[in-house]
Amino acid sequence: MTENYLGKHILAEYYGCDKTVLDSVEAVENIMTEAARAADVTIVEKCFHKFSPYGVSGVIVITESHLAIHTWPEYNYAAVDFFTCNKNCKTELALENLKELFKADKFTSQLVKRGSF
Repeated sequence: MTENYLGKHILAEYYGCDKTVLDSVEAVENIMTEAARAADVTIVEKCFHKFSPYGVSGVIVITESHLAIHTWPEYNYAAVDFFTCNKNCKTELALENLKELFKADKFTSQLVKRGSF
């Protein structure tokens, strides 16, 4: 039976990350771009911002929806949202890719089905 919903929204949390990576806007943008490529989605536009004294927020708009992140280097923590209307994209691969590139000790994720009928 086919599930009837419009999109999947994955909320992922990464713990024990490398704080130097989390505090670099360039590194975070590159890592999120790699995750988008690993998921096999189409990037439309990117916007990332470095906060003072630390932390990075950013979003990658994809034709399938978006990937967003906010980092807390002082807690070695990153929160990532991955929303897609393409149920076949490789979100699990992207999430594992992020864990590896952020050098996270662990991550958790939950799936929210958006537009369920």
